[in-house]
Order: sequence, then C-alpha cells, then structure tokens
Amino acid sequence: MVALSVNINKIALLRNSRTGNFPDLLDHARQCIAWGADGITVHPRPDQRHIRASDIPALKSLLQQYPAIEFNIEGNPFAGARDSYPGFMALVEQSRPQQCTLVPDTDSQLTSDHGFDLARDGERLRPVIAQLQAWGCRVSLFMDPDCAQISLAKAIGADRIELYTGPYAEVFAHGDSAAIARSLEQHAAACAHADALGLGVNAGHDLNLHNLPALVQALPALAEVSIGHALTVDALHLGLKATLAAYRAALGH
Repeated sequence: MVALSVNINKIALLRNSRTGNFPDLLDHARQCIAWGADGITVHPRPDQRHIRASDIPALKSLLQQYPAIEFNIEGNPFAGARDSYPGFMALVEQSRPQQCTLVPDTDSQLTSDHGFDLARDGERLRPVIAQLQAWGCRVSLFMDPDCAQISLAKAIGADRIELYTGPYAEVFAHGDSAAIARSLEQHAAACAHADALGLGVNAGHDLNLHNLPALVQALPALAEVSIGHALTVDALHLGLKATLAAYRAALGH
C-alpha cells in the first residue's frame, strides 16, 4: 500500500498571511493524522516563506505522540544559516526526522522544479547522506526519472529516491493521451530501475486526485507520495476529512 505523507507548507503559508497562529499548524497536522495520513512533510526554506524553523520543534514533539506517523523534512542540504534559519543540516540534527528528502532548490524558485544532477553534485552529497543516516534519518533524493542518475543515487548511498512528477502532472493536465503514456512509461522504467537497485521509491510534485491513480497503477514498487498543494486546495471544496479519504482511495487504500 502506498503511504500518503501530507505536506503542510500551504497551511503555514496561510497562517503567515496574518499575525497570530490561525490556522493552527499543529491542529491541522493532528486532523490529517486522525483522518488517515501516514506521514507529515514539511519543506522549511531559508526565506521561511511558509514553514518556519521555529515550527519544527513543536511538530517533532507532536509527532512523538504518534510513533507510527513518519516525519519527513525536505530541503537543500547546502542551505546555510541565515537570520533565524539555522541551516538545513542543523535543523535536521535538532529534529531527527524519520526521513529526510534532499532537494536541489533555491530561494529564486517558486517551487522545486528539477531533480539532482548527481554527476555534478554526487560526491558533495555523499558525506551529507552518511551524516543524515548517522542521525537516524532515511535519506531520499529528489530525482528526475533518469535511470543513469538513479544509479548514481544508489552509488552515493541514498536509501530512496523521490521521483519528480511535475512534468507528468503537466502533460496529464493537457490531456494528451500519447504524452501521458510516454511520461508514465518513463516513470515506470525509472521506478523499476530503482527497485532493482534496492532503492525505495517515493513520488511527489503536482500530484492530485485526477493524475494519481494512473501513476500508482504504473509504479507497483511505489512506497510513498508527498502531497500538499492539491490536497489543500481540494480540502477547500470537499473538507479535510473527505479529502484525506479521497486521496487514500486514489492510492488503493
């Protein structure tokens, strides 16, 4: 069964648009867990546009009450300290999440939009991966569906990859059946290659209730998806409880 990790960045973004603590991030996380989430994901960027570094200790404390729920922290491992942001690695060292998903993003990106180039960054990442694993974190690398790059992820010690599904979601939205089929074939080949290497496979970015079932069917080795933006938007229409049920159904629960 594919695990559903709910990214709560957009709830923090909404909270940050006013002073105070409304909506309450911890209460939202509790509701997601109560209604079927298998994990909680956050992506604390140095500019703290949504999840803030100060949110992490409280989330960690909350999730310690739910030992079956995975805490997943995403981010660029090379992001250093800035103002009240302590640096990505310092944040992870303090919180020790069950999973750490490394993403090659920068402040200038509206959102994550590509995977790692491990031919360029692999050796720089190797000691980072080892350190995160020493802290008890499973390490997943955000990757394009490129088999050669995925082989490099295995070689430098990653535990999992997270397939970047943004391009798949884009062709799905356009409704071109041939392009959708090609994208699914590409992701299926990447997933099968990772699985054969012994890498776990996650997926994420722009997944929603419409494009998720076909992806799940095409990727039998898929272990986990991380969904935030679309799930939050769907909750505005359906309510959070019904939305969690719908996503679990889309994943085959």
